[in-house]
Amino acid sequence: MRCVLLVSCFLLLSLGACALKPTREWIATPDSLGLRYQTTALTTPDHAQLTGWIVEPAANVPDRHTTMVMAYGDMNNMSYFLWQARALSQGGYRVYLFDYRGFGHSSDFAIDRQHLYYPEFSTDLRTVLADARHRYPRSRTGIIGYSMGTIMGSEVAARGGCDFLIAEGYVASPQRIVAEQFGRYQKTVTLPAEAADYTLVARRVNCPWLLIGGTGDHNTPLADSVVIARQARWLQRRQVLSFEGGHGEGFYKLSEAEYGDKYVREVTRFLDRKRS
Repeated sequence: MRCVLLVSCFLLLSLGACALKPTREWIATPDSLGLRYQTTALTTPDHAQLTGWIVEPAANVPDRHTTMVMAYGDMNNMSYFLWQARALSQGGYRVYLFDYRGFGHSSDFAIDRQHLYYPEFSTDLRTVLADARHRYPRSRTGIIGYSMGTIMGSEVAARGGCDFLIAEGYVASPQRIVAEQFGRYQKTVTLPAEAADYTLVARRVNCPWLLIGGTGDHNTPLADSVVIARQARWLQRRQVLSFEGGHGEGFYKLSEAEYGDKYVREVTRFLDRKRS
């Protein structure tokens, strides 16, 4: 638990200090947390090589026959989200983590660290989601995204082929992130051309969508998630889960007996309601 808190604090303290900040070295592997897993190697349509981990549901819990593809934020690599994967695994979920190109052990990619994100990351996520659906055709398959990963997550979900979308720290406006969050540090951060159409993406997400946000999140305000939920049209099911805390603190704040156990229960409640 102490290691989880140290990683969480590092991530929170780093917010606003830079845009993209990938790291190559993994801080842990799934087996170091006692997780059952396999390593994957995928090739994207534009020939990037991606490395991933598929973490299986814990052996002592009912298998929910649900695969969650995890899209993390703009820093580090997939190994920094192993504790979240462990909590989800203990809840009966299969978790598919991966490194974006230029991150972790995936292939090289020229990254300008003053760029907020690259559209190629959506290609990476789409490739992993397709692989998950191919490997587990009878599994409910969706995306769980955090911070910058919610940009990729919503873009991929808007194209279909996604049974659900879970987004913590939803980015409603990349332009506002650049102007407000980085402007205070007097940093020049650029956006891809595709960001101009990003505000149109949310309306095209038709799968069930759980938006999770902290009441004290100044980077991606909870109010943005509330607006997206209220904009749901006929047959679009969207729900907001709030917690008392800041950006990226969901698993930590929604913990009771174990790290993230309440978080996972709330996710399960939302997904099970989909089936009723």
